[in-house]
Amino acid sequence: MSRSNVFAFALLLSALGIWEASCRIFAIPVFILPPPVLVAQTAIVRSPLIFPHAFTTGMEILCGIALALGVAIPLAMGMFAWPWLEKALSPFLVTSQAIPVFALAPLLVVWMGYGMEGKILMAAIIIFFPITVALLEGFKSCDREYRVLFRLMGAGFWQTMRLLYWPWALPHFFAGLRVGVTVATIGAVIGEWVGAQKGLGYLMIQANARLQVDLVFAVILWLSLMGLSLWFFVGWLETKSIHWKNSQTL
Repeated sequence: MSRSNVFAFALLLSALGIWEASCRIFAIPVFILPPPVLVAQTAIVRSPLIFPHAFTTGMEILCGIALALGVAIPLAMGMFAWPWLEKALSPFLVTSQAIPVFALAPLLVVWMGYGMEGKILMAAIIIFFPITVALLEGFKSCDREYRVLFRLMGAGFWQTMRLLYWPWALPHFFAGLRVGVTVATIGAVIGEWVGAQKGLGYLMIQANARLQVDLVFAVILWLSLMGLSLWFFVGWLETKSIHWKNSQTL
């Protein structure tokens, strides 16, 4: 285990220890702030209740990621191929992120109902922006000498895209994807808060109304683990996809 991992683990244990000790020393009621031991116990004991809701939220997140990728990748490629398209669409991309997601969630419930469709779209709206921007910047950062070389060899734009621009932009793409997958839970949960019949956001609202704060924290723990799992999966996928980057660092 590296020094940074040891430090992070020690920092986490210290924070949990301070939290646990504060709850016991100051006799904080569990309906205000449950100790971490109770939160972990609730997350495990109530897992038969939590898991079906986590599955629903997980499917919303994964479908949102797929939808965001289906929009972000061709959009970034199009804006790079035609600079006028970037100038035309940039205000709309920024506006899509400037509008608070809480303002969009009620409208999506009205338009799409209480099913998964609105939550998937909400997650995709949050995810696609960092992926699009990062991938576009990756294309633009390609070394000019390589561009000239491919042009002299007679390669067309889309052939150059496949053989040069896309491999060059992969580190930027994965950086944007990492940001996207970690905030994907925000869109799904906010959509479930506004209107849903299942999901971790729905479960949080129900538990909060019953002052089951330990269950609320347990749901937050599950959401955190889901976000961390997606983060590490993207990191693993990056190491497998950008093998030449890893060989250069050896």
